[in-house]
Amino acid sequence: MAKWALWIGALFSMAGEVLAEDVQHRRVNEIPRVIGTVAIDGDTSDALWSQATRMSLDFETRPGENTAAPVETHVLLMENGNSLLVAFEASDPEPEKIRAYLRDRDSAYSDDFVGVVLDTFNDQRRAFEFFVNPLGVQMDLTNDDINQEEDDSWDAIWDSAGQITDSGFVVEMQIPLSQLRFPKTDGIQTWGIDIIRNYPRDHRRRLAASPLDRDLNCYLCQLGKVSGLEGATPGKDLEITPTVTASRSALRADPYQDPLVSGGTNSDLGVSVRWGVTPELTANLAINPDFSQVEADVAQLDVNNQFALFFPETRPFFLEGADYFRSPLNAVFTRTVADPAIGAKLTGKHGKDTFGFFVAEDRVTNLIFPGPFGSDSESLAIDNEAVVARYSRGFGEASTVGALVTTRRADNYKNTVAGLDGRWKINDQHSIEAQFLRSSTEYPSEIISEFEQPNAEFDGDALRFNYDYSSRNWFAYARHADFDPNFRADSGFITRVDYEQQVLGLGRIWHGEETDWWTRIRVSGDWDITHDSEGRLIEKEMEAYAAINGPWQSYAEFGGLTRKVLFNNVLFQEDKLSLYVESSPRSGLFVGLWTRVGDQVDFANTRLGDEVRIQPQVNWNINRNLMLRLRGTFVQLDSKEGPNVFDARVVDTRLTWQFNVRSFIRMTFQQRDIRRNADEHIEPVIAHRQRLGRQLLYSYKLNPQTVFFLGYSDNMLEDDDLAQMTTTDRTVFMKIGYAWIP
Repeated sequence: MAKWALWIGALFSMAGEVLAEDVQHRRVNEIPRVIGTVAIDGDTSDALWSQATRMSLDFETRPGENTAAPVETHVLLMENGNSLLVAFEASDPEPEKIRAYLRDRDSAYSDDFVGVVLDTFNDQRRAFEFFVNPLGVQMDLTNDDINQEEDDSWDAIWDSAGQITDSGFVVEMQIPLSQLRFPKTDGIQTWGIDIIRNYPRDHRRRLAASPLDRDLNCYLCQLGKVSGLEGATPGKDLEITPTVTASRSALRADPYQDPLVSGGTNSDLGVSVRWGVTPELTANLAINPDFSQVEADVAQLDVNNQFALFFPETRPFFLEGADYFRSPLNAVFTRTVADPAIGAKLTGKHGKDTFGFFVAEDRVTNLIFPGPFGSDSESLAIDNEAVVARYSRGFGEASTVGALVTTRRADNYKNTVAGLDGRWKINDQHSIEAQFLRSSTEYPSEIISEFEQPNAEFDGDALRFNYDYSSRNWFAYARHADFDPNFRADSGFITRVDYEQQVLGLGRIWHGEETDWWTRIRVSGDWDITHDSEGRLIEKEMEAYAAINGPWQSYAEFGGLTRKVLFNNVLFQEDKLSLYVESSPRSGLFVGLWTRVGDQVDFANTRLGDEVRIQPQVNWNINRNLMLRLRGTFVQLDSKEGPNVFDARVVDTRLTWQFNVRSFIRMTFQQRDIRRNADEHIEPVIAHRQRLGRQLLYSYKLNPQTVFFLGYSDNMLEDDDLAQMTTTDRTVFMKIGYAWIP
């Protein structure tokens, strides 16, 4: 596969000489500098606002295509050398229909909201997004236009307030410059900017200051411009966050025979430091930090699965600058760092160069052993040192070349991954993305024997190549992936190797007119084929789907697939049909349902069965403070001869009372119930197993780092040998964190 590395390097070296055409010229608005500040209270009567630049949101960009906005929205912009100040006066002829609820931060996307998108380097690659609903609930994100991803795991410390009025609502925002990254210059800054209002009624309408051309495959390249902030500096930009954690647990060593035994109280002190060395460079240090998660992961069903389940990162240290480490392959997944004693990170951008580096001393070594048909995992109680380094350089309009290196080392264990990647935006519709990685791995003897891994140091390669075409009415793509059997990315999340895959896809989009009951129709399909390193067919698949957006913010998608799939040296034929529907028929209510029926390989017994899978979801704001969230998965697998093989379900229910924008109390119930027909299994199985997890959590967040958490959790088990639900463990925990900004 080394020839692919040479080919990719040559391709992106050539592409570096190609400069894309300039986007259309856009008017530059000036941000005036004012002396003083305003009270952030959702009231724009302060006289200082009269000095602000005034703009309006004139365009509806979705579902309308740059049509006139149906309601008026005025925006005020100014800065005082330390903060960017933004105010919105959002008119509404029917203010009683405004959708606004008290929520935790980063969770008001279904509400009315307003906000700004800031491309502070004005390079059309990365932007910060700040949104606020009419009650002051904050949402902040990063927008990575290279990888076409928005990420709300990033959190900044800023101030906002909102209030609903007789004519609409008013929102004020104060964004400290210390929370942003921007070029260091004594002169005037020029930033890309978009100003947005989400107006959800029968349709979810996106109103904006900048029109959007649907024939362009980029967003940040279409932003308007603002200038000002002359000589702006974030000041000290130093944030020190000491934390105190305490917990007390009771545990049954063996739930079948041992009593519940209470342990002592465990307490710990830690500190995290964030230092903006320059406006372009940020350093993070965490000493003996609390890397635990407060919120329970969303429950997932692990039955008749081949590969490891994915759970997203939620820990603040790793979320800071997380997008600086992204690449086409998921070679960096920070949840592999399980229990670090110390972590340090450096992220930054200078001109066209972007870089990230982190190192962590971890007390647990988590491993995934991927294969062509499934993956295993193991957790070792040995220390390891994890290091990740990422560099990319921009060229042209929105193209990049980059490099990635990751290492993990412990006694008798090592894994190193290194390689090149890039994205070439050929023009406004065509783009190419590729990455080549090479790994070198050595496992300890106990891992080699238990998981049948190579008995010496071994190497492997991985390659991904993507071509994409995107225009207003058509899209197409081609994919190629090639993973050697011995490729390992222990600092990432790659659960499948020993395969080569090609994919071809095509789709058509129709956009509705203002008088149509529908707003968008999308038809798509693709073909893919996968072989292992010996040339055996692993999978050959064709699938097609049709989707429509309609009234009540509804979306429906129907389709199916037919495929041949190899498992345990048997080639099976699967045919499946699926349907997904969702709607928000009224304020505060979202319902969705995904269901699939058809053939499914029974991996435990190497045969084909009939599966019914149903996944409902509900978000219901019972009133402004109380919210019910329900997620479920129900699976039934029957043999082709008729008898049931298993019934499985997982239900995740969360009931939250939001006192205000800073505090809530939440009860979580997570139930997993699996019933197997022992007569239909080759190997002995547990006929019935039920697990129930409960958590009660009180949360207070003055800001994302100044927090107080108090909670209780327990887990219960019932199976063939436990006739009733038995508590296996319970924990009371507390965490206090305080962000000190000198």
